[in-house]
Amino acid sequence: MAALQPVRGTHDLLPDEARRHRHVEERAFAITSLYGFGEIVTPIFEFTDVFARTLGDTSDIVTKEMYTFTDKGGDSLTLRPEGTAGVCRAFISGGLAQHLPLKLFYRGPMFRHERPQKGRLRQFHQVGVELLGVEKPDADVEVIAMARHLLDDLGIGSHTTLEMNTLGDVESREAYRKELVAYLSDHLGGLSEDSRNRLAKNPLRILDSKDDGDRKIVANAPLLSQHLNEASRDFFAKVQEGLNALDVPFSVNERLVRGLDYYGHTAFEFTTTALGSQGTVLAGGRYDTLISTMGGPQTPGIGWAAGVERLSMLSAELGQQMEPPPRPVALLPMGEAAQRHALKLSGQLRRLGIAVEMGYSGNLGKRMKRADKARASTAVILGDDELAKGVATVRDLDSGSQEEVALEALVSRLRGK
Repeated sequence: MAALQPVRGTHDLLPDEARRHRHVEERAFAITSLYGFGEIVTPIFEFTDVFARTLGDTSDIVTKEMYTFTDKGGDSLTLRPEGTAGVCRAFISGGLAQHLPLKLFYRGPMFRHERPQKGRLRQFHQVGVELLGVEKPDADVEVIAMARHLLDDLGIGSHTTLEMNTLGDVESREAYRKELVAYLSDHLGGLSEDSRNRLAKNPLRILDSKDDGDRKIVANAPLLSQHLNEASRDFFAKVQEGLNALDVPFSVNERLVRGLDYYGHTAFEFTTTALGSQGTVLAGGRYDTLISTMGGPQTPGIGWAAGVERLSMLSAELGQQMEPPPRPVALLPMGEAAQRHALKLSGQLRRLGIAVEMGYSGNLGKRMKRADKARASTAVILGDDELAKGVATVRDLDSGSQEEVALEALVSRLRGK
């Protein structure tokens, strides 16, 4: 029988990597808390309609990437491919409109059946935020500045570039849509099958195509910026003014669009060249019509999401160091009587918040090597001779010095270490 392997596109997080992942999540929680965001936890699966209606039935996520199944009750359920739709569903079903504005932070696994590549998995993890109920550009400024704050905190901000664009309001996008359709219709033969299918339903999505042929055509397509009404231009100008006031560097990329139907006005991405061709590490935008499309009250919103794997990988490749775990005390009992005493001592120390590494077997030399590997600061050697005298040998593993400490004073001695 062949050895069992993880499913393609999934990945085991062993302790060192899991610690780096947890560091990213905890720093994201800490930074967003400074801005007044509270954590929300939604289920990892929803009724399929939550995603099919919100992401758009022509999106790659819906047509190609969702993990959808029918449960025993006959309901169509989908593992969440992203976080925004579930948060907005919770807003509606929880009747949270009276609590606006809402600042929400989320984290956890997401699922997409796409081609695995560096930093991109079929089960991956995200951290993200949603700010609901604020229609002014101040909200855009705050969430984008907060994203840069997080990247700086992780030590990777200076290695990323913030690109922004405006998708305008509904009126602006409709005016642009007509000209874009006319242009793309003249190049119909060169478009991919997916883009030809999208031409009638959502031509703006073609601008986000990864097909090489589509990209060549799109490169000469008319720009949305040429069709912005005054309100949309003014909104985007105020976002830029706010970011300049906060010294958040950015560049305007008029070809930048977001790959989901519900975005309007501000769209943004933080990209890097340190991870190869797939360079986006954090992305988001404004979605003022999403919640009403889902059947809830008209509620503006803006948010972003970042892949934990990508942030963790970038941090590691740039040599960013994490705070190391606490150094333990190594208890090295030699003999059954010493083992019983060490077991009781370990319980006392751990309840005082002192990490303990127990040496269960092997001679003293092997146990000392394991203590060094565990980065122990102190070794406590207990043997028959020590117990007979009512003492333990305490060795400082940094200086090599050691002393005998009375057993009744041992906890106080180690607590003061």
